[in-house]
Amino acid sequence: MNRPKEQSEFMAGNFGFASTLLDMLKKHGNTCPIMLSSSIQATLIGRYAASDYGKSKLAGEELFFKYAEETGAKVLVYRFPNLFGKWCRPNYNSAVATFCNNVANDLPIQVNDRSTELELLYIDDLVEEMQDALEGKEHHCEFEGVKAVGCDNGRYCYVPVTHKKTLGEIVDLLAEFKEQPETLPMPEIPEGSFAKKLYSTYLSYLPESRTAFPLKMNVDARGSFTELIKTAKCGQVSVNISKPGITKGQHWHNSKWEFFIVVSGHGLIEERKIGSMEIMRFEVSGDKIEAVHMLPGYTHNIINLSDTEDLVTVMWANEAFDPAKPDTFHEDV
Repeated sequence: MNRPKEQSEFMAGNFGFASTLLDMLKKHGNTCPIMLSSSIQATLIGRYAASDYGKSKLAGEELFFKYAEETGAKVLVYRFPNLFGKWCRPNYNSAVATFCNNVANDLPIQVNDRSTELELLYIDDLVEEMQDALEGKEHHCEFEGVKAVGCDNGRYCYVPVTHKKTLGEIVDLLAEFKEQPETLPMPEIPEGSFAKKLYSTYLSYLPESRTAFPLKMNVDARGSFTELIKTAKCGQVSVNISKPGITKGQHWHNSKWEFFIVVSGHGLIEERKIGSMEIMRFEVSGDKIEAVHMLPGYTHNIINLSDTEDLVTVMWANEAFDPAKPDTFHEDV
């Protein structure tokens, strides 16, 4: 019970239900392990001090601990912080869900204080902890104020992976996510990071009209070249389409390197070290997909050997193209 019409419903809905459940278990002599989904508000500290919701949750906690003492049953009491993740109901009790929904659907958001910090728990991390709990591998803790401190013999249980972020950090990341289809740079999303989890959450709120988006194709008589994804630290990915008989490239780079990966058609890649006459040749085909290094200091090209089919090549470069410093110099192979 978290959105009652009357404050008294907090105690009736939270404490009352817990009491009914435990009485039923005692009546039937069922001492199975039982888990309580409590809340950090049960600490009644700081902004939670006057929380009727927190008081009802704290009463439920004490009831569970008393039940454990009386019956010997195992109880797992979790004080969950702010939960977020895909499909969470917006405009209810999750600021993250509301922000994601509104940004994804071009609706306004309101942030009263960008410095307000939230402790956030991602739904997948919660589910992983619940699976651990089912196997008797739950994580225990004690609380120092609102902070959970891991402790093997702790009275409480907790999810060891949470993220502390300000409202300002959250909305700034969401602004980056929204701009990505237009600017192409992909925000950094390291494994296990808050950004990665927030991006997955944000995408779950995208309307159908924004699920697909156009890319800028640079088209001429030779075919086309389209940038797909750019990153801050890991370069960019593009796709190149060459018409039958067309040769593209004929340039070299000082420091930039690339992978050429032909995914459709039949072609020839040539590379020659600057100052040398020796040419390396790689026959490539979509029937046998392989990656070919474009080496720094080697002028290179790619030739469509087919008379009828386009040559489609996925190209990765170790840096995003910078018009002010292109590091690209024309020279025929």
